[in-house]
Amino acid sequence: MNFNFPLLKPIRIILFPFSLIYFVAIYIRNRFYDKKLLPSQSFGLPIICVGNIAVGGTGKSPMVEFLVRELGNDYRLATLSRGYKRKTRGYVLADDNTTALDIGDEPMQFHLKFPELAVAVGEERIAAVPQLLHDRPDTRAIILDDAFQHRAITAGYNIVLTDYNNLYSRDWYLPTGDLRDEKSSVHRADTIVVTKCPPDLSPEEATAIREELNPLPSQKIFFATIRYGALYHIIHQSTTVITNDVEVLLVTGIANPRPIKKILTDQTLSYEQMVYSDHHIFTIDDLNDIAKRFAQITAKQKIILTTEKDAVRLVKFSRELKDLPVFVLPIEMQFLFGDTDRFSHLIGTFIAQFSPIATASNE
Repeated sequence: MNFNFPLLKPIRIILFPFSLIYFVAIYIRNRFYDKKLLPSQSFGLPIICVGNIAVGGTGKSPMVEFLVRELGNDYRLATLSRGYKRKTRGYVLADDNTTALDIGDEPMQFHLKFPELAVAVGEERIAAVPQLLHDRPDTRAIILDDAFQHRAITAGYNIVLTDYNNLYSRDWYLPTGDLRDEKSSVHRADTIVVTKCPPDLSPEEATAIREELNPLPSQKIFFATIRYGALYHIIHQSTTVITNDVEVLLVTGIANPRPIKKILTDQTLSYEQMVYSDHHIFTIDDLNDIAKRFAQITAKQKIILTTEKDAVRLVKFSRELKDLPVFVLPIEMQFLFGDTDRFSHLIGTFIAQFSPIATASNE
């Protein structure tokens, strides 16, 4: 469900008393962890946690991919995710026969993009880490995807993301707002990244945001935007470009399709869209509906456009898709103000200088 759908906003306001109950629950839970009444386990290797304190898309997958690209040549990496909306249970390590139904769409995306990467999923991450290390004993560092609020594991380095269009400092708790954790929990982060910024974000606005977020003296703040790659066909990988005379049918099943819709608004005269729920598992009936809607578009030049996350849930229909012009729009995270090297250096230094004793002392 898209909580930010305009018609839901009055309902969210009515649910304000429940957000107070939710806040009390997460407050008590966090205090239990702070006072060690609930246990938190550390491990003897570098663990980098990528997460947020709000529901919805803040760019966690592009951040994980950025880390893999920047660090993968120097270190043997693994990713560990919950595997949201997969059809399996327990710990699963991706192999050549794995599908998105086995591990979820984001992990499958990592697996397809980085075949050398160990990609694992498990609801109980604290149990999945030892299993992953048993299966891949040469692992040098683990990236925990979407795990900041799961405090059963003490990560050595925490990266918290917040959407430029919905900063956590301006948000409220579920179900009235989008926050799923206390705002003060951000103090546990080593680095805060403001994602999905305008590419032309001014230094003055960045300074204003930095002052609003009011980080601790030890915390670093970075600003990042989305960079789009060349469109490629979902099956045979041929590329294309979108021009004003191309009619687009946009098909999405993600939490926040606004950035891709903005791209189409800027680059096309008009487009149509078919919106599915976040992490929607596409069926053959869905594909038939998409093909029927596409056939009704009268333009001579037309394509179907989808996201990388949706593509991993559609590619199972390879036979049906090979003759349809279904193109995928890849995205990457790009740091602003020339901060790519500075950010990469911070993470690389953490791995290189990792000390299990230091991590244990921070619990």
